[in-house]
Amino acid sequence: MPENKLKANLRKAVAESPISDVFEDRHPDASEKEWAEKTLAPTLNRTPEKPIGAATGTNLDENGRARFSTISNAPIRRLYTQADLPADWNYDQYLGYPGQAPYTRGIHSTGYRGKLWTMRMFSGFASPEETNQRYKYLLEHGGGGLSVAFDLPTLMGYDSDHPASEGEVGKCGVAIDSLEDMEILFDGISLENVTTSMTINSPASVLWAMYLVVAEKQGAEWKKISGTIQNDILKEYIAQKEYIYPPAPSMRLVIDTFEFGSKFTPRFNTISISGYHIREAGSTALQELAFTIYDGVEYVEWARRRGLEVDDFGPRLSFFFNAHNDFFEEIAKYRAARKIWYRLMKDRFGAKNDRTRLMRFHTQTAGVSLPAQQPMNNIARVALQALAAVLGGTQSLHTDAYDEALALPTEEAARIALRTQQIIAFESGVAQAVDPLGGSYFVEKQTLDMEKGAFEYFEKLDQMGGMVKAIERGYPQKEVAEASYQYQRAVEANEKITVGVNDFVIEEGSPHILYIGESVARTQEKKLNILRSRRSSEEVQRRLDALKHAAAKNPTAGSNGNISEVNTMPYIIDAVRAYATVGEICEALRQVYGTYTEISVT
Repeated sequence: MPENKLKANLRKAVAESPISDVFEDRHPDASEKEWAEKTLAPTLNRTPEKPIGAATGTNLDENGRARFSTISNAPIRRLYTQADLPADWNYDQYLGYPGQAPYTRGIHSTGYRGKLWTMRMFSGFASPEETNQRYKYLLEHGGGGLSVAFDLPTLMGYDSDHPASEGEVGKCGVAIDSLEDMEILFDGISLENVTTSMTINSPASVLWAMYLVVAEKQGAEWKKISGTIQNDILKEYIAQKEYIYPPAPSMRLVIDTFEFGSKFTPRFNTISISGYHIREAGSTALQELAFTIYDGVEYVEWARRRGLEVDDFGPRLSFFFNAHNDFFEEIAKYRAARKIWYRLMKDRFGAKNDRTRLMRFHTQTAGVSLPAQQPMNNIARVALQALAAVLGGTQSLHTDAYDEALALPTEEAARIALRTQQIIAFESGVAQAVDPLGGSYFVEKQTLDMEKGAFEYFEKLDQMGGMVKAIERGYPQKEVAEASYQYQRAVEANEKITVGVNDFVIEEGSPHILYIGESVARTQEKKLNILRSRRSSEEVQRRLDALKHAAAKNPTAGSNGNISEVNTMPYIIDAVRAYATVGEICEALRQVYGTYTEISVT
């Protein structure tokens, strides 16, 4: 028989063998081959494998074998060994020690043994008065930091009495219209002694200005306060769609905060580059990782064009990731993220400051994964997601309430979410060792695959001219939409099981939820009327005109460590001090920049 026919027959036999996947794209050693032939093969012949979490007959490969995959549809082998790692894999190059480059095992050499992650509970609803009471409740029950959820009108830069705000005031977060509301929100809470994260994007510089002025009124020094503004406008165009202005002027406002923060608020993170919302829109874990980090690349590029040095603002860049259901995939994502960011900062941008090369990130459990059906099951989901975030080395963590899909969390649901973190911290034992899964063949292979896949995306985005250009072409939007469609199709085909939704279904009654009525809107409207009657309208208008004048100029790099003359932040702060409202300040910028309408891309 000719040699090529022999090889073809051999390949056919291997493909049809129940253990053929042992030999695909890898080179197992003699002991693994022996195990596969003598132990594994007889077992598979007696009892074929069945896909976990899929209906009978689904998830089979072209050879009729069970196909196992992550929630992002990446294939999973039966067993991982040294054969799954590169031939040149070595500890120092690919893994390293905690607190040392490439930071795969974490940015702190002692992990959580010296300091636990910050338990930063995301909260905001109804009026500033009611949210203030919830903040005090969370802090009294062991919360370590605050995270502000704003309502939709605030997120879109409208006051509560604007026609576009009708029906939305206080519903998905707290209504903040003016400095007065921000003062109420943090009444009795020392901003010098608590870290605060604010989930705000298009009007981020306005809400940050209000926070800084409140701190100033409390007697706090700006250089001592710490926290984060989300301020990530790129992911809004990709996923969440809460944008106001076109991309270029929006990026200008972000860079203004970088420049201002570098000089005046050295402990405050002026951006939280957010993959969370990309994942909530339906992306895979890899897409979340790649698009988020490349958004970070885009911000660095724009800041350098302003004349800023990467080591001046780089230490204040932070990230925000999702914690989804696929336990090991999520852990690998976080580990890969640190390594990738280190490589980019060192090799692409030449960062010299070690802190610039460190990726610091916050994590929130996946709201999109928490169905309304059998909501108490979500307590288990959140616990697993939070555990993955901790094992992945997060710096801070928010755990969603079990009633996430139904309404804003009740006080009881918020407390259970916080207690989930505390049980992980103080009872599970996982915080006692640094990167306890480091060296796992499975985790290390997934980490390497994440890293490789991310750089493949980076190459495509570079060829498009960067993320802003890619967004204008609709590339990341299409990628996320396709991934979302494929996952939903798999759920509807019962290829992916969601307990209580497409399997293990029961009849259930309506749960108790937190309801926000329209009285909040009426209260906010009254407060606005009183505010406008007692402030100086002439002074407000003068400061808004000054802001418009500054916004209309093209910024240039500052000299001798000073901010550029046309940085908008000082003008926004001046307007805030005069009690100009969120809507008025954003409208002033609308008059200069216009608004953005996404172009449909097919």
